[in-house]
Amino acid sequence: MTAPSARIPAMDVLRGCAVMGILWMNIAAFALPEQAYFNPAAAGPLSRGDIAFWTVSFMAVDGKMRALFSMLFGASMLLLIDREEMAGRDGRRAQVIRAGWLFVFGLAHYLLLWWGDILMIYALVGLAALPFARRDPLSLVKWAFFFFLAHFLICAGFVGTLYAWGHAAAAPGAPGHVGAGFANFIASLSDPDHPAIRSEYEIYRGGFARIFLHHVALFGGQWLTTLPFVAFDTLGFMLLGMAMLKGGFLTGRWEAEQYWRTARHCFLIGLIPMAALAAWVISSRFAPLTALGSALAWSFPFRIPLAVGWAALILWLFTRHRGAALTARVAAAGRLALSNYLGSSLLMCAIFYGWGLGLFGHVPHHRLPLFVIAAWAMMLIWSPLWQRRFALGPAEWLWRSLARGQTQKIRNSD
Repeated sequence: MTAPSARIPAMDVLRGCAVMGILWMNIAAFALPEQAYFNPAAAGPLSRGDIAFWTVSFMAVDGKMRALFSMLFGASMLLLIDREEMAGRDGRRAQVIRAGWLFVFGLAHYLLLWWGDILMIYALVGLAALPFARRDPLSLVKWAFFFFLAHFLICAGFVGTLYAWGHAAAAPGAPGHVGAGFANFIASLSDPDHPAIRSEYEIYRGGFARIFLHHVALFGGQWLTTLPFVAFDTLGFMLLGMAMLKGGFLTGRWEAEQYWRTARHCFLIGLIPMAALAAWVISSRFAPLTALGSALAWSFPFRIPLAVGWAALILWLFTRHRGAALTARVAAAGRLALSNYLGSSLLMCAIFYGWGLGLFGHVPHHRLPLFVIAAWAMMLIWSPLWQRRFALGPAEWLWRSLARGQTQKIRNSD
């Protein structure tokens, strides 16, 4: 999201991989009820292929690509501030204006397309990250881990209250309404026939107006209540991205061997406990609290090294294959990250929602990667073709024009 003249190829490749990876994790939320994002059994009995898809997603993708994207967003904030100040403008003011318009983009995305928008979160959390922009890398890392700890305590505390609720419901002499309330809550996370889950099918197999009104209601309630569960980890990863930019990690300036060692160590630290968590969830037959707790809280500490490991692995490949045709295509997708992110939502909603092809709930987990791979192919084809004629993606051009208060040039020949 930096200016074409100030592109950092390594960051473009990272951003391209991140926007593609985010779609892999989001596909279940496009195609299935929201509850199935945290517990795949909420969508019905699972085949071995379904479990395999969940396992790969849980261990390697869930939260890691969003973390990578958050790191890049934090780094891009510094680049944008520097660019504005070098042009004689107020860099912080420009960032605040951009954040305001990004929130508008995100709100439109949320209401008109999909409930899983991250743009509004980035807009708000990006403002919270601004005061840290001038700190040195070590200070940024310390603050990042402070916010990681805050996030973990919030999520673990929430999951802990659910376990406490369960113990209270099972205690001898517990009031009937306590047991009934807990049983209903558990069913809402795991029983495909629960009214809350059935309602999701009815809504998203319906028309545009019904989905829109549902999203309006969600924004007034659920979005605000879930914000604390995503704000602190997002802020932590943004600050970590700032530190990684200042240390030269994200710009591809490290030696290939350094990136490889970092990736190897990070994956060793993160994948083994993630595999243990996945085995625990599977052996529990996707017990609701086990699945929810693992997705929300227990996996988070390992998400941090895995996100860094992904960045290091991608940059290791980048340093070894800078001139490859695939590298150029991924970089082009990264330069159009906002357009690809919004375009992916439009495409997937048109495939799965009732106002489109209406496949919501009809595609099992193990077939969802087919849609992801097809979308990846589209990104890798259209992004380079677009950039042959245009300097900015359509969403990037609109965002910059609104933020600057005047129409920006878009054609390469202008």
